[in-house]
Amino acid sequence: MKIVVTGATGHLGQQIVKQLGQRVSPQAITLGVHTPAKAAAFQQQGMQVRPLDYRDQTSIVTVLQAADVAIYVPSKSHDSFSRVTEFENVIGAAEKAAVGHLIVMGFIADQANNPFDLSAFYGYVPRRLAATDLSYTILRNALYADPLVPYLPELIERKNVIYPLGDASLSFISLAESAAAFAQVAVTPSLWTQPIYTLTQERSYTMPALARVLSDVSGQPIGYAPVTLKQFGEMYNQGNEGHMLASMYAGGAQGLLATVTDDFRKIMDRPAQSLPDFLAAKLAPNA
Repeated sequence: MKIVVTGATGHLGQQIVKQLGQRVSPQAITLGVHTPAKAAAFQQQGMQVRPLDYRDQTSIVTVLQAADVAIYVPSKSHDSFSRVTEFENVIGAAEKAAVGHLIVMGFIADQANNPFDLSAFYGYVPRRLAATDLSYTILRNALYADPLVPYLPELIERKNVIYPLGDASLSFISLAESAAAFAQVAVTPSLWTQPIYTLTQERSYTMPALARVLSDVSGQPIGYAPVTLKQFGEMYNQGNEGHMLASMYAGGAQGLLATVTDDFRKIMDRPAQSLPDFLAAKLAPNA
């Protein structure tokens, strides 16, 4: 068996590779990465590491050649056009390389009416795959819970959650749980009969409910006092990501980030770790 992971040195990609390493031999895993030196630790375990440039379809074909399963994790570009262009190269390469099954990372903010900057890309993914002859699975992630951990000291100082969500809810999944689901789908052909899964915990949270969870795990009083979308974008514009983040929460305020499913349970035969349990584990003294 040959399993290829692209974007294998990113936050999700690294965790997918670690999860795959618990399920198959390192020799079965090939990593396509922009900077091979960043994957040196995986190479030392016996995994193959190949240079891959999403802008160059030939390099993608070389990495995907004869893959039984390929897992595509998109690059961190901030606009849909760049990602669609990249995805077209991946689709073409997967077809030329005769990939057995393609697994693609999706996101719950893919609705046609979602103002999120990248919703056009995430909405394009299932429609484009449906037009191919490829065998595929899309794993749509909820919001990652992980950023709440380093964000917590700021929220404690502010004494409030400030997301501009109004009465709407947010759904979460952790990077580790998402990665486990990706790896499990990759090695379980019986799961390929369902083309799209949505990876979430088993409940969503309004902002007052999220504030209560954060208060409980931190032992500090945290309420809810939202800023405006414009203010949020200006406050968190590091790396010019402010507009993208604000647009995501604009979709969230419309209830478009609140999806909850039991798909994680279907894949893993257990529920996803709850948000309070995840945060408590991450914040434990020996974590």
